[in-house]
Amino acid sequence: MSTNLENRKFVIGGMAIAIVVVYLMRLFALQILSDDYKRNADSNAFLKKIQYPSRGLITDRHGKLLVYNEPAYNLMVTMDEQHGIDTLDFCRTLGITRDFYIARMMDIKDSKKHPGYSRHTPQLFLPQIPAREFSQIEEKLFKFRGFSVERRSIRRYVYGVGAHILGDVGEVSQQNIDDDPYYQSGDYIGKIGVESSYERDLRGEKGMNILLRDVHGRIKGRYQNGRFDRRPQPGRNLQLSIDIDLQALGERIMEGKIGAIVAIEPKTGEILCMVSSPSYDPRLMIGRNRGINQKRLQLNPRKPLLNRAISGQYPPGSTFKPTQALTFLQEGIITPGTQFACHHGLTIGRFHQACHGHASPLSLVPAIATSCNAYFSWGFYYMMSNRRKYRNIEDAFTRWKDYIVSMGYGYKLGVDMPGERRGMIPNAAYYDKHYRKHWNGVTIISDAIGQGEVNATPLQIANLAATIANRGYYITPHIVSRVEHSHIDSTYHEKHFTMVEHRWYNYVVQGMRQAVLGGTCRAANLPGIEVCGKTGTAQNRGHDHSAFIGFAPMNDPKIAIAVYVENGGFGADFGVPIGAVMMEQYLNGKLSAHGERVAEEFQHRHISYGTGER
Repeated sequence: MSTNLENRKFVIGGMAIAIVVVYLMRLFALQILSDDYKRNADSNAFLKKIQYPSRGLITDRHGKLLVYNEPAYNLMVTMDEQHGIDTLDFCRTLGITRDFYIARMMDIKDSKKHPGYSRHTPQLFLPQIPAREFSQIEEKLFKFRGFSVERRSIRRYVYGVGAHILGDVGEVSQQNIDDDPYYQSGDYIGKIGVESSYERDLRGEKGMNILLRDVHGRIKGRYQNGRFDRRPQPGRNLQLSIDIDLQALGERIMEGKIGAIVAIEPKTGEILCMVSSPSYDPRLMIGRNRGINQKRLQLNPRKPLLNRAISGQYPPGSTFKPTQALTFLQEGIITPGTQFACHHGLTIGRFHQACHGHASPLSLVPAIATSCNAYFSWGFYYMMSNRRKYRNIEDAFTRWKDYIVSMGYGYKLGVDMPGERRGMIPNAAYYDKHYRKHWNGVTIISDAIGQGEVNATPLQIANLAATIANRGYYITPHIVSRVEHSHIDSTYHEKHFTMVEHRWYNYVVQGMRQAVLGGTCRAANLPGIEVCGKTGTAQNRGHDHSAFIGFAPMNDPKIAIAVYVENGGFGADFGVPIGAVMMEQYLNGKLSAHGERVAEEFQHRHISYGTGER
């Protein structure tokens, strides 16, 4: 019995010692190893007041100011200090309802929405009050205990165009805070466009003022006379490559239509305009009504928030035919003098593909000029069927796909904006699965004329025009040409060469020039400017899509362009005249009287979507 008691003493004593050791270790960790207590003590003694930097300015390629900052104010509330105010007077002063006041207070206290909520620190009550409105509030603010002001700035957009390019700035999400310690609740971040993709350059670096507080939390002055204060560093300014006048013209012409216009400077890859229609005024996305306006735009069935220039995926139609000509020439499937017959189309067995009327037979250059479906379909069929050169259909198609990918299709180009899609260039495995390995050149012959499973973004289609203009290479398209005190990514200086030799491009250029002089692009013939062009009519349920690619001048290209109008009909109906007006504006700096008439006409030529009627 005594032995058992002795054992119990040792067990209980050991447990007591273990508990004491654990407590001592925890106290050591908290007080010595961890700075939690120090930070809590500091937070009681110091108030670290963030000084927000001014966001970088944005200009166009000619230095015209597009986006700037204007003083604004956040109204903050500290719950622990907020009491005894006349809420009716407060609501009248701010121009809000009492219901809004109650709902906002409840929302601020919601710890699920605001994990960092504290009754003792200022919380955002009302954001981005413009200076002109705040002046009316400021003189009465002393009456409302617990409410204070935080000086911020608000973005201002000079022009009502370029919304998809410029983007907008909104309050950070919890995900943004978790991903980057720079941000805290109430901060603003670029949401879309260059405001998002160049956020780190535009945002600058925060500053900080350290203030002393007494035991009641009252401010007693600056800590050590501001010795440890840090001034904010303003964000870097951006110069975009776009021409704002060209952008505005494109958006004006595309009113009442769904589609996109993309123009590129071939030698540099700089994007001169990027129009997505329908669009919206970027000024709708600032201030207190941002959320309301954004919801309204999201509910619009025509999806004005979608940047179709980089996110829309369309069959390129006949604008794709130059890729076929180049592939067939390089692979030796055809020569520039090879002729194929076309009797309003081609017939292979039971398969028939229609084509419009023109001379027959014809060689490569007139085939491009007249946009002959039969010519390029025959070339594709012979390539897919050539067993002396390719082991099987899979081998031939893979070789074909490699050429198309080298020309910028099938994968993201890498534009410096969020939201780019890759388009679709199928591979042999796709067709093996889809047709259970029973397919041939006739099965997929629509790929040759930019139909079938082939899809591309308007940016990729414009990039093809730039590649042809350069006779065999492109530079990754980009929207920012200069970042203040920095450099743009080296990617946007590199030449990407295709798998096709320089010499073969000359025949495609000749064909595109003939298309303007007497072929399908006659409406693009501008006085004194050698324009090269190619129409595209993409088959679609209901009305076909109207497309056009072109560049000018022929031997010293300054602009390459793609126009895509959903349900616009033939390429010559909408694509060609719109493309011609855009090129004239950029090359001449203004429109001729004829060009202005064309622009006015197409501005008011709307397409009624959903009914199939124009």
